[in-house]
Amino acid sequence: MWELKMVGLILLMMTMEVMDVTCNTIGKVAMAKGLSSYIFTTYIHGIAIFFLIPFAFLFHRNNPVPPINISMIFRLFLLGAVCGGCSMLSFVGIRYSSPTLASAMNNLSPALTFLLGILFRMENLNLRARSSLLKIVGTFVSITGAFIVTFYQGLPIKLFSTAPSELFHSLLRGTGEPNWVLGGLSLFTSCVFFSIFLIIKTWIAREFRSDVLITLISFFFETLVAGFVAFLVEEDKSVWTPSLEIIWIALLYGGFQVGIVNTVQTWACGKKGPLFVAMFKPLQMIIAVILGVSFLRDVLHLGSVIGGTIIGIGFYTVMKGKAEEEMKKGGGETNDEYAVVRNSEEDASPYEVPLLQNRDIDA
Repeated sequence: MWELKMVGLILLMMTMEVMDVTCNTIGKVAMAKGLSSYIFTTYIHGIAIFFLIPFAFLFHRNNPVPPINISMIFRLFLLGAVCGGCSMLSFVGIRYSSPTLASAMNNLSPALTFLLGILFRMENLNLRARSSLLKIVGTFVSITGAFIVTFYQGLPIKLFSTAPSELFHSLLRGTGEPNWVLGGLSLFTSCVFFSIFLIIKTWIAREFRSDVLITLISFFFETLVAGFVAFLVEEDKSVWTPSLEIIWIALLYGGFQVGIVNTVQTWACGKKGPLFVAMFKPLQMIIAVILGVSFLRDVLHLGSVIGGTIIGIGFYTVMKGKAEEEMKKGGGETNDEYAVVRNSEEDASPYEVPLLQNRDIDA
């Protein structure tokens, strides 16, 4: 049985996904009103720095700041650059398509992250171990369910008699012509960047013990990178001074959202690994459907119900595999999953945690 703290962590991560979908939707409205996706990325991460500074001060008032060497600065710059690329590509994709397509494309994140996690020895893989099989099966079941939600509608299930808000949908359509090919390609590339981003973040978080400072410093570099790109791309300098109220609401909420979500993800990557964070991304499709039905009075379809059920089964399967893996770690049991290759000297050592957690990657 899962411990109570694991259930609380799952609810926390689900809340982060709700905030992510909400930010994408509000950001789409702001970009439909003329806000540049590059300016949006620059401003929200710059604003997030001001949200994070008080948290960093309070956290390290009694806790010493971990030493920061040249190697760590390079890692944090790399993290900020990759995160900046991920954010800019994501918002460009949302600008030319929709938040729903962005949520659908995030279904690829668990599979990509799982493969990269195995490649960089951050995820255990042993086909003879039950926990590994559960993670593999659950990952692909969840992705299958998410694609069912995306591509299969089925019969409508009417829960409300009122029509969707025409004003809101007109805002989402925006003034420019959509380009689903460009939008889809940008969102796919963003998913690849996101998986790499989680790997780098886990690499840093397992050595540098300050989740707030990791986010704060990487956001500083990300703001510089995004600002430089925006300066090169945007010829009209008036885009740097947004005026509409909805744009400022999107910027302030976006700054708050990315600061909180990235700090929580950094902590989760260090504690649970990159796959644990990526596994919540397919839930965005269900969250998008729920928000649409609840607040926009969208029509619920049978495909959403079937796909949502499959996502839930896959999600539970992966979480059970992670729980079994952690129970074995905590019990200090010897298991093939703990190391793929061991030499005779390692066999003689009393390891109680996986090999991957005992070997940090030195710069």
